[in-house]
Amino acid sequence: MKTQILIAALFFSGFVTAQQKKDSVKVNAIDAVNIKKQVFKKQGDRLVYDVASSPIAKGTNTFTLLKQTPMISSVDGKTLKILGKSDAVIYINNKKTNMDAEALIEMLKSTPSEDIQKIEVITVPGSEFQVESKEGVINIVMKKSRNNGYNGTMKMQNEHGYYNNPSAGASFNFRQGKWSGNSNVRVGSWTDREKYRLSNGDPTFRNESYGYNADPNNNYGGGINLDYEINKKQSLGLSYNMRYNKSFNSVLEMMNWQDGVLTNRTINNENAQTRNHSFNLNYEIKTDSLGSKLTSNVSYLWFNRDKVSFNESFPLYEDENNKYSALHQSVPQIINNYAANIDYLKKTAKGATWLMGVSYNHTNTDNDTRQDVFNGTNFVDNPAQTNHFIYKEQILGAYINYERKLTEKISGKAGLRYEMTKSTGDILGKTGFERNYNNLLPYLNLNYAISSDHNLSYTFSSRIRRPRFWELNPSRMYFTPTNYTQNNPFILASKFYNQELNYMYKNAFYANLSFTMIEDASSQLPLRGTLTRSKVDENGNPFTEKIKFLRYIRTNYGNSRELGLTLGMNKSWFKDIWTTNYSVNLGYTTFNGSVTKDPTSMPEPGETEELEAYVLDIKNYNMSATLNNNIRLSSKKDWFLGVNYFIASRAATEGGMMGVRQSLDFSIKKIVGDWTVLVELYDVFNQNLYKIEGVQPHGSYNNVTNFNYPRLFSVGVTYNFGNQKLKKAREMKSANDAVKSRT
Repeated sequence: MKTQILIAALFFSGFVTAQQKKDSVKVNAIDAVNIKKQVFKKQGDRLVYDVASSPIAKGTNTFTLLKQTPMISSVDGKTLKILGKSDAVIYINNKKTNMDAEALIEMLKSTPSEDIQKIEVITVPGSEFQVESKEGVINIVMKKSRNNGYNGTMKMQNEHGYYNNPSAGASFNFRQGKWSGNSNVRVGSWTDREKYRLSNGDPTFRNESYGYNADPNNNYGGGINLDYEINKKQSLGLSYNMRYNKSFNSVLEMMNWQDGVLTNRTINNENAQTRNHSFNLNYEIKTDSLGSKLTSNVSYLWFNRDKVSFNESFPLYEDENNKYSALHQSVPQIINNYAANIDYLKKTAKGATWLMGVSYNHTNTDNDTRQDVFNGTNFVDNPAQTNHFIYKEQILGAYINYERKLTEKISGKAGLRYEMTKSTGDILGKTGFERNYNNLLPYLNLNYAISSDHNLSYTFSSRIRRPRFWELNPSRMYFTPTNYTQNNPFILASKFYNQELNYMYKNAFYANLSFTMIEDASSQLPLRGTLTRSKVDENGNPFTEKIKFLRYIRTNYGNSRELGLTLGMNKSWFKDIWTTNYSVNLGYTTFNGSVTKDPTSMPEPGETEELEAYVLDIKNYNMSATLNNNIRLSSKKDWFLGVNYFIASRAATEGGMMGVRQSLDFSIKKIVGDWTVLVELYDVFNQNLYKIEGVQPHGSYNNVTNFNYPRLFSVGVTYNFGNQKLKKAREMKSANDAVKSRT
């Protein structure tokens, strides 16, 4: 309670101070007029953060800058959230980025903030954006100049947590006449360390597992983007991006107890390699002097992940139900995607804007899973878990938007997106399915500029969330022989209906009220049950073996509702010496539904299983807050101190109640000419851990604690060289952008 009172006091002190200043100042004469550019403002369907006018945008990188942007946060240093909940899709100059998530974050961390003009946050994207569910859009607008020349950035960073993790990257940009281009390369090695505690049971028994996972990774990535200006109206571009990740000798070790007795030890060794290559050809032509243009793209994406593992279970004592067991598993995945799209932007002389476009995506995924089990003498094929799953998907999309200013104070934007999906899935020799569905997705945004100090807007959007391709691959990852996770090829797409009401005061304080309805909601749920087998002992006598299992299965369960209120402030104090970015998120969430059958279960002959119903009837209030402070320590603007704090209350998830999380971070930055040295300390008190406790009405429970050693000490050195006012190459949207996020 004291923490919540302190957060409220800090937040609302900004309102009180602003009002006191307004009431106490009486203007008798005007000696001079100073015009200060607005740093943060509402503009149509988006909130615009003018980086060039912000005091915190000097000598840092784009990722750190995004974390300081109003409405955007990052708790783990690896992902970005909008309003503390929605996943962020990154656009650059209105073009969606063309790389996988981890490579994108590395690119943002290697891009100097001086290249950024402004950042646009679109909490509910319009019909023209290729997004799913309740994803928001962050559009990064680069600075522009016609100067010829080159520039570049080199960066070295070292993070120390449980292990030491070095990385390095470099980028190079050039412009000469009609040619422009940029390239980047990134290398790094890191080892993830996680500690697990799993427990499940009911009033009659309990299972407990303790262990750790050590996952070493070597990562290599890069890309090149070339742009040729055919004439003043036409441009042609080509881009290529790649990423290779190697994770060999990954170890998961678990010690397992049953009813308080140590029964066995499970060790899983894994080797994995991931390759990702994407190509895009782009053509753009300007059709008039008002800014109308036609854009077309042809894209190809190839994704390949090879994973092999060896799982062994060593009994501490041996009986019929507790013997040595082992299995070999190979889980490859290959994705080929071919895509094309055409977009047309039409601006009229009266100020209205039409946007329209069509797109086509064709995707083939090939998952040839092999599993061998130890039968007491040697390894033999396990037909139940050896499967060749082939998934094919075609998506035809079309959209149209109309935007215009209705009066001096009211503007609006209306859109409609149509998506036709045809998909087939075949587990060769076993089963298959075919799904064809059409979706009509409307969009509406109304913006009312009440006065220069007050702005009010309303937005409605409908979206779907298709399963990620890896979620469809019916493969398992074992914690113990009877405790594993498994994906589900039969999962359905979810439907999202998003509404939002946004109010902004003095371009510094904002309130955002949102409501989301989800149909056919899905999640990874813990399903408990009993497997019964008919067996014969060494003497030929039949007996019945009963084994209790716990499976984390990704499946649809029912419906969900989310109501959220965010109060935020972005303001500078004492002549920009102290910059604050505070937000408080209040939420109310409901989950309703049940799962009575494991959709992935295929019992072998002589086996039957009984599954306990997993019931969701949850209503939960939750709260989170982010307090970011940036303090300039010198008049030369070369020393900066960062103090950031994050806290999240207990919150309900489909799998159970998540515990309190919090993190206190410090950073200090020194700028020396073209050099920047940044020292950061994340999660000083090691409090950002994930702990979930789930209890069902019939008394069974399932608890998971995951501690990934969040305290990190990081030192980074960045050097910028060349002409820093150079114009970037034209960023191009890829036709298969929507598919990349699903890999």
